Amino acid sequence: MTFYYRPTVTEAFFSVQYIMTEVNFGWLIRAVHRWSASMMVSSNDDLARISCVSHLTGGFKNPRELTWVTGVVLGVLTASFGVTGYSLPWDQIGYWAVKIVTGVPDAIPVIRSPLVELLRELCNGATN
Repeated sequence: MTFYYRPTVTEAFFSVQYIMTEVNFGWLIRAVHRWSASMMVSSNDDLARISCVSHLTGGFKNPRELTWVTGVVLGVLTASFGVTGYSLPWDQIGYWAVKIVTGVPDAIPVIRSPLVELLRELCNGATN
């Protein structure tokens, strides 16, 4: 997938379509990639549950605080990669996933508009 994917707004969809239809076993590679990514994100849900339970039971106290913080950081990274993975084909699902996720900070009272514009600029190079 690394050799054929083009990460631009104009070429992303067509490069994924090319991988699915023209590359030998491209459909299989993309399917395995999609299913394994889905399993990783669903295991992240369990990690979130474990983090909450261990926080309530004091699992972050000395000497395990580094383990707990590392788990939380890895969980946030996994969720972030899961969201950005939606935007790679840049189809309708990817567009609306980015639009919704970058719109979440709009609920923050003071810094909502600048933060939303910054996130949208970082995600797709546009503020609209």
